[in-house]
Amino acid sequence: MTDTRTDTPEEATRRALLDAALLHVPFDGWSDAAFRAAAADAGIDAATARAACPRGAVDLAVLFHRDGDRRMAAAWAAADTGPLRVREKVAFLLRQRLDAAGDKEAVRRGSALFALPHMAPEGARLIWETADAIWTALGDPSEDVNWYTKRATLAGVYASVVLYWLGDDSLDHRATDDFIDRRIDDVMRIEKVKGQLRENRLTRPLMAALGHLGSLVKAPGTGAAPDPPGRWSPPRR
Repeated sequence: MTDTRTDTPEEATRRALLDAALLHVPFDGWSDAAFRAAAADAGIDAATARAACPRGAVDLAVLFHRDGDRRMAAAWAAADTGPLRVREKVAFLLRQRLDAAGDKEAVRRGSALFALPHMAPEGARLIWETADAIWTALGDPSEDVNWYTKRATLAGVYASVVLYWLGDDSLDHRATDDFIDRRIDDVMRIEKVKGQLRENRLTRPLMAALGHLGSLVKAPGTGAAPDPPGRWSPPRR
């Protein structure tokens, strides 16, 4: 797919820095040393580089991750996935996301960076964004608590898949493919149990009550408030 995005000068600077940094990240990680080396390689003075990336290599690591989400979405748009079931589409997108990451060592270094205590919230936000990008690609229509539970579940799946993939040295990452299928099987079993609880006459009232409470939680962008991170709508009296 042709990328028709037009970068602003600042975005172009960030991308030039990222391209140059990827040569240094395997050795220096997403560090100030890698950032300075990238600026030197790209011929960008220190002040301009810092203006484009106030947090230095951290901003480049975030850009690297989000670029992977963008490439995954582009691969999805170009693929013929109509005949696939939902679980197969999710597996396809997870595999595309790993392919979009490209440089395994850059991902490994990014995982180490975002595992640091002060960077953990940023890392969690990026994983959430990936899960959201997958469900958005699938056309998820959820507007209540399911919007959150779907993304939370998939975020956990994606995080475990990345960790497995980083240690996978099998041919064409076939072991990772099998791992993805197993993780999705686990999720489907949970959904099956939830369905059984909804049908069981003993647990049906509880599940109905939980479903009602869940409907009061709104996804971002629904209702009157402009794009909140979710909100609780109290029942009308």
